[in-house]
Amino acid sequence: MSVSNRPLSPHLQVYRLPLTAITSILHRATGVALGIGTLLLVWWLMAAATGGGYFEFVQSVMGSWIGLLVLFGFSFALFFHLCNGIRHLFWDSGYGFEIETAEKATKLVIASSVVLTVLAWILACAL
Repeated sequence: MSVSNRPLSPHLQVYRLPLTAITSILHRATGVALGIGTLLLVWWLMAAATGGGYFEFVQSVMGSWIGLLVLFGFSFALFFHLCNGIRHLFWDSGYGFEIETAEKATKLVIASSVVLTVLAWILACAL
């Protein structure tokens, strides 16, 4: 058998994905999460329409620590998908493809998603 001197293909143990690639994958994942979260929203609205006891049950599920964690994740997914979608609109227009600009925009998307999520929860708790 002969030993080949060809380089091996990079794989996830060797290759580090750039931040723009990670946010691209996360954009798709948050889209799926928003679809599932919308089903929870429909469940809550249907419980409100049926009234009384069942709505109280759904409210207790949504108000539990795990329910609040899911709602927090849903709101982060919503804001991340929104901010990243705006970035994609700029890309679709042909702007922001330079590596430096794309990295800055990616960091801005992450920061704005976190800020908007925390701000929304602070405002919601204040009401």
